[in-house]
Amino acid sequence: MKVVHLKYPHQLNVTQEFTTAYSLAVGFFDGVHKGHQAVIQSAKEMAKRLNIESAVMTFDPHPSIVLGGRREKVFYITPLQQKLDVLENFGVENVFVVHFTSDFAKLSPEDFIQYFIKDLNVKHISAGFDFSFGQFGKGNMETMQTLSNGEYGVTVIDKQSDQEEKISSTRIRRYLQDGDMESAAKLLGRAFEVPGIVIHGDKRGRTIGFPTANIQSMEGSFIPATGVYAVKILVQNKWHDGVCNVGYKPTFKNPEDKQLSIEVHILDFNKNIYGEEVKVGWYKRIRSEKKFDGIESLKVQIEKDKNEAIEYFTAYS
Repeated sequence: MKVVHLKYPHQLNVTQEFTTAYSLAVGFFDGVHKGHQAVIQSAKEMAKRLNIESAVMTFDPHPSIVLGGRREKVFYITPLQQKLDVLENFGVENVFVVHFTSDFAKLSPEDFIQYFIKDLNVKHISAGFDFSFGQFGKGNMETMQTLSNGEYGVTVIDKQSDQEEKISSTRIRRYLQDGDMESAAKLLGRAFEVPGIVIHGDKRGRTIGFPTANIQSMEGSFIPATGVYAVKILVQNKWHDGVCNVGYKPTFKNPEDKQLSIEVHILDFNKNIYGEEVKVGWYKRIRSEKKFDGIESLKVQIEKDKNEAIEYFTAYS
């Protein structure tokens, strides 16, 4: 998959760079959920029909950072690199990543169409019914059609719903905040995943018979509600079942220590994986995080958590 980073004004020789014709899916696509997948599938099908290449246009960073003057950190269901990985798995041939800046946000709908659609040799556009573009979101899918002047076709994807409610990134974030991994997975079309690296922790788990891999999540990743989860972890290209604790380890730490940790006890696994890139897939929340009276009561509970995770994966394997 080819990835092209664009900015406005883009310093490209358009006639040389973009001789290939594209069927383009356009949107922010955080999460690449089932609603987004319908848009992307439309672009892929049209590419095949027109015998041109499929492409996706996405934006980075999130528009709210630029438009809303947002100072707090934005957490993504799929940070950019993870989004690119998911798109590649879907068989997308090209991705245009547009750097979202204040200058870009001031583009008129007409200029957006000229510089980021026509100049890129886009022959067909697929987007959701509520996609907007140009300064103040003045452009919509009707505008997209009107401004085409016959140079490209347009497919508008209707609202995609689940249980009579729109499938959306906002809805998925709500489920993640509640620890409802099954509902999130239903809208994503796959388990929610967080990429990261295994780092050194305090190594306390091994002293009580439950060694854990401490995960430093990818920058900008959305982390689910604190608690204990049945998870799978991808290590060295192989998935393993596990139990994950997300939280602040209240049994051992001062309540004022707000350093969130992600620890995975990998079942039937004893390799040294420090420094390894991993991916955690979240399947079911087992319980809330709690403070225990001592080590023994904690060990008893971890054993229960482990058995519940085993039962879950046995039932759904």
